Amino acid sequence: MSKLLRSILPLAVVAVAANLTGCASIVSGTSQIVSVETLQATNRVDGASCKLENEKGVYYVTTPGTVTVRRAYGDMTVRCEKPGMDAGVASIKSSTKGMAFGNVIFGGVIGAGVDVASGAAYDYPNLFQIMMGQTTVIAAPAAPQAAAKAPAAGAPN
Repeated sequence: MSKLLRSILPLAVVAVAANLTGCASIVSGTSQIVSVETLQATNRVDGASCKLENEKGVYYVTTPGTVTVRRAYGDMTVRCEKPGMDAGVASIKSSTKGMAFGNVIFGGVIGAGVDVASGAAYDYPNLFQIMMGQTTVIAAPAAPQAAAKAPAAGAPN
């Protein structure tokens, strides 16, 4: 093997390996820790048993509590129950992370495909607040770029 080929081969292997992985999966992974609270009117309800479910799995938590869930494109459905109370049901929307779009440019189609298939391209809100006795839809987290562009209250334009 020529000296030139030996020096280029390691770089080529690294370049191919980098394109076979997704950017979002490297940065934030395919799972996420979420906190779950149950409420009734304005009071917190402790001790409710909650079942969270998306296309990647089923998860259980007692409120208030945290659980690690697999990220997915689809919504997360949550059902919380406590004896003597009507169940609280919510549909939690996932959002596509901004870095997933950047991955198309920097990681290529393969990297973006890995992130979409693994769920790493998506995010849920960090806090699920479930209203007992109600069925609700919880919106996806706001994109950080949109929040950064909004002027602060009372700030001059």
